[in-house]
This record gives sequence, structure tokens and C-alpha cells, in this order.
Amino acid sequence: MPEAADHQPGPVTADDLDRCVQLAVAVLREAPASAWEDRRAGSLEWDCWETVEHLADDLFAYAAQLGPRKPPLTREVPFSWGPRRPGGPANAIHADPEAGPEGLLQVLEATGALLVAMVRTAAPEVRAHHGFGVSDPEGFAAMGVVETLVHTHDLAAGLGLGWNPPADVCARVLARLFPHVPLTADPWSTLLWATGRIDLPDHPRVTTWRWYGEPRP
Repeated sequence: MPEAADHQPGPVTADDLDRCVQLAVAVLREAPASAWEDRRAGSLEWDCWETVEHLADDLFAYAAQLGPRKPPLTREVPFSWGPRRPGGPANAIHADPEAGPEGLLQVLEATGALLVAMVRTAAPEVRAHHGFGVSDPEGFAAMGVVETLVHTHDLAAGLGLGWNPPADVCARVLARLFPHVPLTADPWSTLLWATGRIDLPDHPRVTTWRWYGEPRP
């Protein structure tokens, strides 16, 4: 994998997160209501509805971690998470099925807005727990971006949609959360490879992966 120019692309911001959530919601709204009926989300074991709920739950959980005056550093804020079915995602956030796909996407947009607001208002020195390392508001913004971009990729595969997110945002989250992965001329493909979605030339698909959420030194 060739290395890109030796420079840091800059911090991940609340604006980056807001942009990605809005782009994802706009793309997902292109799917007809019938497309949401029991379609699997790409290579995941979940269907598309469950995957949107999981993404919304991630965004909510990251916002919640930044919420307390003294955020926990050794555990998550103790909401009760659970699946709706055996093998489904363990969520605290579930959309009302009666609201249909449009209601589901409103849930996604709303939880994205919660994380955007927390990233905008939390002091830079705030630290909170995540399983991949205690992180700061920028780190949680980057995590939210990765979750949004990658799970929208999964959803687009299941729903038959096109999805090509902004390369500049992909480069910023790679630099922030994946310092072990060399940046390339195609940051989106690199992010998909780093999260186990695709192969790259001379780089077989990874089967276990993680990011590093600790703040920049």
C-alpha cells in the first residue's frame, strides 16, 4: 500500500460529523420502503433496519459518554442495552416500527445531532471511556464519523444504493483513529480495508481490527 504525502490532514470536527450524518440520511432516503423488508446489510448478520438502529445507538452512546460533568473513565454510562431478537444488535435505542423507514432515519438524524452538539460544546480537555481507549471530544467525533461512513456502506450494499463519502473526511479519521494504517491516494478504500470490508492489492481483508481513540499528544 503506497504511502500518501507525509502530513496530518487536520482535526476531525463536529462539522465533519454533521456533514457525514446528513449525507448518509440523504442517501438512505433514496431507498424505497419495500427495500427495507428483511434485507441484510452487506456482509453483516443484521438486516438494514437493525443496522440503522445500531448506528443510531452508537451515535447516542458516544454523546452520552461526553454528557456527565465527570465522564466515566473505566466503563460506559450504564444504560441498559439489549437486542430485539437473538443475534440482533444490543441497543438502548430502538425505532418505532410503525413510523416506517422515514421514522427510522429521523432517529438516526436525531442521535447524530446529539453527538454533534456534545462535540461542539464539550471542553477539549474532557476525557471519557471507550473500549478502544479513553478519548476526547474530537476522538468521539471521529468514531461517530467512522461508524456512519462504514455502516452506510453496509446499508448501501443491502439497499442497492451508491455511497462515496468525502475523501477529506476519510483522511482525517484515518489519521486520528488509525495511525497504524498508512494514508493512501484513496482514503475511502483505505478506511474500508482498515475496518475489514474489502481487500486491497497485496493486502488481504483484515478479520480483526480496531482503532486507537487516545487523544493526539
